[in-house]
Amino acid sequence: MLQPTRTKFRKAHKGRIHGNASRCNIMNYGSYGLKALQPDRVISKQIEAARVALTRHMKRQGRVWTRVFPNIPVSKKPTEVRMGKGKGSPEFWACRVKPGRILFEVDGVSEQIAKEALYKASAKLPIKTKFIRRFA
Repeated sequence: MLQPTRTKFRKAHKGRIHGNASRCNIMNYGSYGLKALQPDRVISKQIEAARVALTRHMKRQGRVWTRVFPNIPVSKKPTEVRMGKGKGSPEFWACRVKPGRILFEVDGVSEQIAKEALYKASAKLPIKTKFIRRFA
């Protein structure tokens, strides 16, 4: 699973996801990509599951770039614990994704294979996504 090696603070505020993506909203590496259409937090397990589905369908041909990284710690309190007594301990890592952000990029395979692979990857993510081409 992806997670940062070290962070400045151990716990983070929840925050809200406003507006559209102003960074990572254009393709830089591959010919085909997966673009987010909804705002949400994507956790590291979901990113990894999508990446595995993507590379398996491509049969390890071509190249895959992951354009998101989970850098926000999400804390949780145990079940059946009363209110108060401070914030829970960090449970997993997440990435705040805004609409318009490129999540994955693929190159070195045909458009048909890329489309099917990215569709399978999108099924592992909690948000609606769109297949995009570099020259479209």
